[in-house]
Amino acid sequence: MSSQSPIFPASLLSSDAVAALPEGFSIRPLEKGDYAKGFLDCLRDLTWMANVTEQEFNERYDEMDTGGKGPYYYLVIEHEGKIVGTGAVIAEKKFIQNRTTVGHIEEICISKDHQGKRLGFYMLGALNSVAKNVGCRKTQLNCSQHNIPFYEKCGFEVSSTEMQAVFEEQGKEN
Repeated sequence: MSSQSPIFPASLLSSDAVAALPEGFSIRPLEKGDYAKGFLDCLRDLTWMANVTEQEFNERYDEMDTGGKGPYYYLVIEHEGKIVGTGAVIAEKKFIQNRTTVGHIEEICISKDHQGKRLGFYMLGALNSVAKNVGCRKTQLNCSQHNIPFYEKCGFEVSSTEMQAVFEEQGKEN
């Protein structure tokens, strides 16, 4: 695939979500070429990351690229040729609740230089639009306690407690 082929069709993103961004910013599906535009640098503002080569990025991208058939739907916000925002919705098909699909929102990050411009709010709206368009009944996410007020402003409600089991690989936490 070319570096300009998106990970899913842009038609799954509502036109309202695209139009909502401030002038000079665009939101769209992730592309392979976004490695060179700082996609991983943006994610480093969210959490620790190992060094990921372009080849490793491309391998993971190819694993996730199903031509829009899911379950991975990654969005980026671009400004002046640089990725300044990221987010993903992972569509999980279930057997319960009439075989529903639930969207798990992940890897929400706005680069530090662009926080406070409502880009996170717009990213969440765009991810919710993609989730609806692929048949999700709801979206849910995990967040730190200090981020709850932000997500409440974006229409989310506290609904449960997260639990996890952390596995170590080769002596390093993942």
